[in-house]
Amino acid sequence: MSGPQALRRLDADLDRIEAEPYYEPIGSEVALFEAAWKSRVPVLLKGPTGCGKTRFVEHMAWRLARPLVTVSCHDDLTASDLVGRYLIVDNETVWMDGPLARAVRSGSLCYLDEIVEARKDTTVVIHPLADSRRILPMEKRGELLRAPDEFMLILSYNPGYQSVLKELKHSTRQRFVAIEFDYPRADLEAKIVVSESGINLHIAERLVKFAALTRNLKGGGLDEGASTRLLVHAAQLMQRGVAAHAACTAAISLALSDDPEMLAAIDELASAVF
Repeated sequence: MSGPQALRRLDADLDRIEAEPYYEPIGSEVALFEAAWKSRVPVLLKGPTGCGKTRFVEHMAWRLARPLVTVSCHDDLTASDLVGRYLIVDNETVWMDGPLARAVRSGSLCYLDEIVEARKDTTVVIHPLADSRRILPMEKRGELLRAPDEFMLILSYNPGYQSVLKELKHSTRQRFVAIEFDYPRADLEAKIVVSESGINLHIAERLVKFAALTRNLKGGGLDEGASTRLLVHAAQLMQRGVAAHAACTAAISLALSDDPEMLAAIDELASAVF
């Protein structure tokens, strides 16, 4: 595969969202995001796991009619993984753009999910893109990519999981417009569960009540309570004929904790609701 062919293949891999992803706004986040995109300002999404940050980004990519490049960050993610590297293909050395370079070239939205999980050297390439320069230095190629107006950098992280070792630096945070997410209010969350699973509203409302009880345990043995995503999973199991209590155990309780005492406490909450 030649260099140009490789670049064409990567461009074909861009996620072009044709159908509108279902999303229920919980505040002014849609207007804020649109204003930031038009102003060429990057966005930082803050909120707990499973509250809808990724779905929101997908919805905005569809709304703005832009391709979306998503990177799930992890401990081994390096700057080279984002920018690109030389590879040997069919006895030929070719340059392969990483997802960040690919997003810049195509004027896509680039979503770096859970950015604090990535290695610290990733901020070296993020910073020039996240200020007025809007450039991506590609030192190995001696190239400087300038981001087109359509390009947008989006980061997300969960403040509840921050620690001394995994913390988003202020030098990074202060380059972004921040949008804070939380779980939707009860009636809206029930509506989301119904839409995503097809479960009836009465069961969805009971799932939301159960979630609220688990969220009250945050800091008292749980790092996080049940997310909206987990409620959808439980509802989908119920729609397939799984009993309510068994569905809550498999999709929610066991996802939240491995501690026997905490599992027993969550089980009691499920029994009280169902």
